[in-house]
Amino acid sequence: MTDDARSTFPFEIPEQDAAPRRRRRWVVWVVAIVIVAVLAVAAWFAGDGIARAMVTSVIQQQVKSQLALPADQQVDVQLSGQVIPQLIGGRLDDVRVSSSQVSAGGVTGAADVTLHGLDLWNDHAMTGGEGTIRLDEQQLRTLLAAQQGFPAESVGLAAPNVTASSQLSFLGAQIPVSIALTPSAKDGALVLTPASLQIAGATATADDVRARFGALAAPLTQSWTICVAGSIPRGITLTGVSVEASDLAATFSIDGRILTDASLRQKGSCG
Repeated sequence: MTDDARSTFPFEIPEQDAAPRRRRRWVVWVVAIVIVAVLAVAAWFAGDGIARAMVTSVIQQQVKSQLALPADQQVDVQLSGQVIPQLIGGRLDDVRVSSSQVSAGGVTGAADVTLHGLDLWNDHAMTGGEGTIRLDEQQLRTLLAAQQGFPAESVGLAAPNVTASSQLSFLGAQIPVSIALTPSAKDGALVLTPASLQIAGATATADDVRARFGALAAPLTQSWTICVAGSIPRGITLTGVSVEASDLAATFSIDGRILTDASLRQKGSCG
């Protein structure tokens, strides 16, 4: 084509640069991959959230059914880690269940229980667990009321001790006595051991009171052992007791076989 012909052509066709087009294609692919990855992660967490909600709901319903709790009672369930991989593997690593009002053995308190290695397919076996039940003063009085000779109606909580009031009969006089008792767990039982006593306003140890008043002081200076095993399943053992703020906290260990061995779900005995 002549130069004159070129000058009369309506427009010029520029030569295309292939390198920028290739770079743009790579950018588009990278952006697309990033978007897909983000959406996949979002879908994973959204799906995990749905799975978590479903498992939580089932556990809440089972807890209310097994413990005969009111349908509207608040039961909190927490599941550790990502739920979907645990469901695929058929085992929940850690399940924490808590409620402010749970009754056991005629006593009501706030309960917080954690179960480990809960198998979803093998008869709901698990590796074990632990729990804590918290009792306020009135709930503790209810527990101790069955203990013959114990002044349960006067029981109070003053960390780190349980407190009680009584009287000492001496030479025809009734002397008021305040007792501070240290709580502990021994062989699955709750033990209250006198730490100090106040007699007519004067503080003394249990040994001092025994030395001064002899057998008259025996009801005030003895340790009290309260059987707990007869009120709870055999697969649950009292392991510790302490006074924290305005509550008595009792900790328990849970045998992992309790869900598969019916004998461990039967109430224990005191002996």
